Amino acid sequence: MPLGDFPLRPSIAVSDIGRAVEFYEGRLGLEALRTEPSAGIPEGSRVYGSGGGPALNVYQSETAGKSPATLAAWYVDDIDQVVDELTANGVEIVRYDEFEHDAKGITPRAGGGRIAWFQDPDGNTFAVEADV
Repeated sequence: MPLGDFPLRPSIAVSDIGRAVEFYEGRLGLEALRTEPSAGIPEGSRVYGSGGGPALNVYQSETAGKSPATLAAWYVDDIDQVVDELTANGVEIVRYDEFEHDAKGITPRAGGGRIAWFQDPDGNTFAVEADV
């Protein structure tokens, strides 16, 4: 069976699961669907729901924050509203020197649409994107 027949769930390494829980649940508003062991910690991993099902695995690991790339993106209907809510919750929108940003930190996306980036406490980069 090809992998395209199965759901895909990004896994994000964090250095401190307690600090990550505060960010992912407290600032992003994600719901933990499951708690599991990781890195010898009984509750060192969380599976978060998004879009109606399990969508993101966050686990404690020594490899946290090692990738400079965007690790996952949420595709949203109203990017302005989502960015407003994120910033109201204390999430900082990342601005890159090589891109133009509006006052909220939202960038026109190549090929159309708009994108904004933010990072978790370990520097893992995420995006919210909208097609219009």
